[in-house]
Amino acid sequence: MKIWVDADACPVVIKEILFRAAERKALELTLVANQVLSVPRSRYISTLKVKAGFDVADNEIVSRVSAGDLVITSDIPLAAEVIEKGAVALSGRGELFTAENIRARLNMRDFMDTLRSSGIQTGGPPPLSKQDRKSFADHLDRLLEKA
Repeated sequence: MKIWVDADACPVVIKEILFRAAERKALELTLVANQVLSVPRSRYISTLKVKAGFDVADNEIVSRVSAGDLVITSDIPLAAEVIEKGAVALSGRGELFTAENIRARLNMRDFMDTLRSSGIQTGGPPPLSKQDRKSFADHLDRLLEKA
């Protein structure tokens, strides 16, 4: 199992949890972003800088991910694509995306996008809470134990 991170929007606290997990489990962790990222020196942790542009990082992750890999993202369309390839997708808030729930999540995302494009203010997600961090860490631990 490799861990891929859609790193441009991934909160620092989530990255730190991932860094510790990669070291503890000796797993390859790759952060994909369109900017230079600072990561700890480790034989397990690396970065992949891609060109700036719409979905460039997402497309790179999809092209490299394999069945059984884990992708950390809050991007619903990216989660859907990696699930189709047999990978597992987990949001930074600890939500596990599955084949069973991704279609509903895509529909809700599209609905909210339609509302926003018609001028309705929907607001953004709430700040990452301690419960979100705990949920993420708990789901990550369970997924890594299965691997």
